[in-house]
Formats: sequence, structure tokens, C-alpha cells
Amino acid sequence: MKVYLDNAATTPVASEVFEAMVPYLKNEFGNPSSTHSFGRQAKGTIETSRRKIASLINAKPSEIIFTSGGTEADNMAFTVAINQLGVKRVITSEIEHHAVIHTAENICEDKNVEFQLVKLLPNGHVDLDHLQELLEQGDKKTLVSLMHGNNEIGNLLPLKKVSELCRQNGAYFHSDTVQTMAHYKFDMQELDIDFITGAAHKFHGPKGVGFLYIKNEIKGLPFIHGGSQERGLRGGTENLYGIVGLAKAMEIAYEDLEEHQNHVQGLKSHMIAELKKNIEDIHFHGDITPENSLYTVVNVCIPPTPKASMLLFTLDIKGVACSGGSACTSGSAKGSHVLEGIKADTSRPNVRFSFSRYTTKEEVDFAVGILKEALEKELVD
Repeated sequence: MKVYLDNAATTPVASEVFEAMVPYLKNEFGNPSSTHSFGRQAKGTIETSRRKIASLINAKPSEIIFTSGGTEADNMAFTVAINQLGVKRVITSEIEHHAVIHTAENICEDKNVEFQLVKLLPNGHVDLDHLQELLEQGDKKTLVSLMHGNNEIGNLLPLKKVSELCRQNGAYFHSDTVQTMAHYKFDMQELDIDFITGAAHKFHGPKGVGFLYIKNEIKGLPFIHGGSQERGLRGGTENLYGIVGLAKAMEIAYEDLEEHQNHVQGLKSHMIAELKKNIEDIHFHGDITPENSLYTVVNVCIPPTPKASMLLFTLDIKGVACSGGSACTSGSAKGSHVLEGIKADTSRPNVRFSFSRYTTKEEVDFAVGILKEALEKELVD
């Protein structure tokens, strides 16, 4: 048996999404910028997809900018905020995805923008009192960038509360919502956020396509120079079949969102209970309460083992695919910056299990059994 429990890294493409993309890989191949019938057909398809995505998050179609994924979308948000809006201070946290933290550090250094980190509470949540203190200091135009759901420990940010703090203090608000887009409802009229991001491959769409939501009042200069595509922000021929797949994947996700949420939360709660029952001295990083935690992710702190460095490899060999943190840092010799940021015990191995709508209880039970077996064997050896 082979079990895939690394859905925070990427998800399998839904069959309905694949089928929706096929015509645009075979027959409907026109360049959306061409004026003939092939181009007009392609352009119309893109705009239909844009309207569909906008309607699902209660935004305007003109507020959706298609990108190559979440990383580009995050980079674009910072570029627009600093180059066009005149932001002179960025507030973020130590546990943001590298697409945010590295972008913020680099652009702040390059543009001589003040860079500040908000404190974190012991459970990994953002200290909102400290955020308010930072926002009330000085009069520099500020961008707050805090992710909605942490991709390693699963903590959820109260978006509405943070957006209200930003508005009260005249700050712009960007949230990396890559892990939560199409997993939670978003109403952009109610949330009042300036920038959010999405990536299709996190919710059973294709890799290499995503979007940035930019509030309509914000006008930006080109992020990628070339043509006038995507409100003039991103030159280059659009990823037609990818955009179709993105829109279809979002449509499917929101058709039965509550059922999906209940199914996956049930799997997560079941795994937590089974791990506690079967493995002594096991802990969990971050806040695992359902109301404050991303239901697709659980980060497990394993008891010390002699061969901790081989644990993920052992699980893989035995048929369980999972990770020790973000897939974006899997080639790095450094430990998790998220676990370091929350002052977690990094002397013990950690494993991130992440689920999708296709994950089953049998697969979760199999994974728990393999982990238990691997730990018992290591301790005996």
C-alpha cells in the first residue's frame, strides 16, 4: 500500500480538472492576445475563468491577476505595495512562507524600507497586541504581511481582526492564503484585505498557475515587463489551460466545501487520537484546536530516536509519503525556520502529515501503524 500524506506540498489533479483542461491543450490553442477567432475564443475563456474565480470569493473580475503560482503572487504584492503605493515599512513574522519572508527581506533592503517582525505567542499564533503596538508607532506608510494558514504547523490567523487593526491604523494588508484558498470561504467585500494569493496545485488543480487578488482601488506598475496582459502588471502570454484548470478546481472545491471540511477535519482528529493512543511521549507543534488550526495539516513531534534523520526515508520506503516541513526547503540543510520561530524543541524529529479530500481513514490508520512500527524498530535496534 502507498499512502500520500503530503498534500500541503501539492495535491493530485482532480479528474474533472484534467478533463476541463484537455480541449485547451489540443484544439483551443489560440493566443489570447490575437484578434482572430482563435485568439478571441482563448481570451473569452480566460475572462470566463476570471469571472468564475472572482464570484467564488466575492471580488470583481478586474481584481484577479493570473500568475505562475503563489510565490510570484506574493512577490507581485510586495512590488506593487512598495513601488506603487509608497510603503516605507513592512511588518511580518518569522514563520511566514519563504515566498514572503525572503521577498520582504530582499525588497526592504533594496528599497531602504523598514523591516519589522511581530512577536509570536508560545502556541505559534501572532501576538495581536504587539501587532497593534507596532502599527501605532510612527507615521510611515505600512504593509502588514501575515499568512492565513501556516503551511507547517497549521495555525490560522484571524483575518477579519487583523484587517480591522490595519484599517484602524491606515496600513495595507497582504495575506498569503495559498494553503487556505479553496479550503475556506473568502468574502473580499467583508474581509477588506488589499492582497491575497492562491495557487491551483494546493486544491487539486495544475501546477504553475495561481492568482493575486488586488483591491480595485490599487493601481500598479508592471511587475513583469512586456505586453499589457493582466491589467498591465504581468506581461507575457497567459497560461490558458492552466487558468482553465485553476478555475475548475476552485469551482469543484466550493461546490461541496462543508462536506470536504468535515471529512478532512475528521481525518485529522482521528490521526491525532490514534497517534496519542499508539505512541508514547508524542506532542504536536502549533495549535491543534479545530477552530484555530488548518484542518489539512498536523505537525507531529516524535519521541527521540537514534536514527531520527532517516525517519522520513523509512516512512517513504514503507509506503507513506509525508514531510518534515515545507517542500520548498526540502533541499536545504537548515532546519525548519517555522519551528525555530515558535521556539519548538527541534532536537526531536518532526513529521508533517497533510490531507486532502481524497485521503481515507484506512490510509491514516496505515500511516500511524507504519510510524509506530518504525519507531519501535529504531528503539530496539
